[in-house]
Amino acid sequence: MTEDAYRLKSPDGSELELPVRSGTVGPDVIDIAGLYKAQGIFTYDPGFVSTGSCESDITFIDGEQGILMYRGYPVEQLAKHSSFIEVSYLLQHGELPTADELSEFDNTIRVHTMLNEGMLSFFKGFRYDAHPMAMLSAIVGSMSAYYHDEMNASNPAHRDIFAHRILAKLPTIAAAAYKLNVGQPFIYPRNDLNYTENLLHMLFAVPAEPYEIDPVAAEALDLLFILHADHEQNCSTSTVRMAGSSGANPYSAIAAGIAALWGPAHGGANEAVLNMLEEIGDVSQIGKYVEKAKDKNDPFRLMGFGHRVYKNFDPRATIIREMAYKVLEKLDRKDTPLFDLAQELEQVALKDDYFIEKNLYPNVDFYSGIIYRALGIPTSMFTVMFALGRSVGWTAHWREMIADPKGKIARPRQLYTGPAARDYVDVSKR
Repeated sequence: MTEDAYRLKSPDGSELELPVRSGTVGPDVIDIAGLYKAQGIFTYDPGFVSTGSCESDITFIDGEQGILMYRGYPVEQLAKHSSFIEVSYLLQHGELPTADELSEFDNTIRVHTMLNEGMLSFFKGFRYDAHPMAMLSAIVGSMSAYYHDEMNASNPAHRDIFAHRILAKLPTIAAAAYKLNVGQPFIYPRNDLNYTENLLHMLFAVPAEPYEIDPVAAEALDLLFILHADHEQNCSTSTVRMAGSSGANPYSAIAAGIAALWGPAHGGANEAVLNMLEEIGDVSQIGKYVEKAKDKNDPFRLMGFGHRVYKNFDPRATIIREMAYKVLEKLDRKDTPLFDLAQELEQVALKDDYFIEKNLYPNVDFYSGIIYRALGIPTSMFTVMFALGRSVGWTAHWREMIADPKGKIARPRQLYTGPAARDYVDVSKR
């Protein structure tokens, strides 16, 4: 970490030196921690678009170049050569595991997938049509009531146990939420299956007949989870960090992240893509809706195109696009009108000057929704699937934040625009 100084000229003509810090890659940052004390002013940055909230060595994004790296490894390499469990180890521990470390880590996750039976009973208190994200957030928050003896954030062993439990048990919770929605019995996990195979088994197996896991489906989910594993200081990750900074138990912090992810502008975007496709309805209507998307006065927006961070093609979309076609071909669902519509819309947008000029390329949400639908996963579960992948990033950031000796409780400031000081008037005189 190198340091320089940025000179800020004050209203009285004096100069204030603010340290400039440089990371290993990416833009420099101006350290404004002492600005208020020295000058009595705050910075103003709605949405934190130009503000670094923390120091992290987990994930790097270059939105201009379309680069995404986990712990320095390009996501393209990890998607091609690694597995979600190996990527989970990398994000949690900082380095790729040896063969023995990976085997031990994988086994630890496999043998801790079962839920306390009391937690399964908790599901029965929800309405049959409760949204799976509502159940996911509530059940994860309840984990602190079942595992309260091992929540000492200052204990590294407890931090490991927490991280393993979230990774191992979240698929079981997600599958139970789905089973409640469809009125089927809960399916217990199997230790002989890998992470995504086990998830598919718990989602779609029924007691009445054997369930055969499709290897392409398991491969597609593993890839999706790798691509969703972390994405730097996004809304839900920042929420986990902010909640955790107060000293709240880690399960509550993850539950808060799940709630943030549920928003349609964040994790709900892939669900919004399918809703948009259903609104368009037919290939013949694409031209009409593309024109609506170009009209600033029309509220219609093409969901799944463009990205707040990436000003180039989303690197995750490039990878997942090939998997989307592989899944559609393997599952023989190319004749489904919705998939035909998505493919045609993709081609129109890629060739349209308006979208090219504004860098509105299909993003990871556009393709992930198509894959989930092809696998038979209902729209209401899309954001839940996103949460399963992102959970490892959340826990990695929580651990990094907790272990930071310079860490403080998050407390943003504001630009107050309300009334100036005024005197109370008795109700009889108003």
